[in-house]
Amino acid sequence: MVIFDTNAVLRYILQDNAAMADAVDKELALNNCLLPMEVIAEIVYVLSKVYRIDRLTIAKTIEGIMRISHIWVYRPNVVLCAIQTYASTKLDFIDCLLAGYAKSENHTIYTFDRELKKYLSR
Repeated sequence: MVIFDTNAVLRYILQDNAAMADAVDKELALNNCLLPMEVIAEIVYVLSKVYRIDRLTIAKTIEGIMRISHIWVYRPNVVLCAIQTYASTKLDFIDCLLAGYAKSENHTIYTFDRELKKYLSR
């Protein structure tokens, strides 16, 4: 299994370097590929802070990447819940992942973060 790093996925998403985007596309056609949560979190951060892309577009983009047949994401229900939370709140993505664990896997989240506590108590 191939693990994609943030830069590779960003080239694929942004299509800002045709050669790199094509290389990622070829890799996807040949191999099963892992997209770790850590990479997803960094992608969300870069798209938001560097490229100033809005939350809803980022969420749709990540959901689209997760639907690619040869991409495997660990705990996809947690990530999907996190992406949906990210699109509809002002929580940072790591807090959204924690909310994803709480909502999709029924974990208790111990936090002092007021906004996260408020969200989780809904």
